[in-house]
Amino acid sequence: MQRRSLLLTAPALLAAATLPAWAITPTAKDLPVLQVWKDPNCGCCKDWVAYLQQDGFQVQVFETGNTAVRKRLGLPDKYASCHTALIGGYVVEGHVNAREIRRLLAEKPKAIGLSVPGMPVGSPGMDGPEYGGRKDPYDVVLVLPDGSARVYQSYFRS
Repeated sequence: MQRRSLLLTAPALLAAATLPAWAITPTAKDLPVLQVWKDPNCGCCKDWVAYLQQDGFQVQVFETGNTAVRKRLGLPDKYASCHTALIGGYVVEGHVNAREIRRLLAEKPKAIGLSVPGMPVGSPGMDGPEYGGRKDPYDVVLVLPDGSARVYQSYFRS
């Protein structure tokens, strides 16, 4: 009987073992609090926070601006955007998608964090009705400890 059980469960165990780390994403209850530093008057930052909360993130907002925090956390200015966040020891700069934040937390790469430099239209928080459905292509970059970066995920590119 034990052998039969093993034979029946082996395929499922093998499939689970071969899943990439990002496929096993943290659930909302497993996510650490996401701390966000932003300008109190920035609407797109507010929209990004709301987007993450709708996705299950618990968000703590500091309405003090983000430039000093970005510098303190070691993120080079070339990856700057309008808000800076910290989650699980990683910096999240700008309009990063919830999916990539979850992937980052699951994979745990050796990195400073993620960034969507600038404020690309169509990214989370920059996708309101005032943009008329426009979606510009953009990259989420993984910022490495030496300050270089590589594309982590591209959006709206063919």
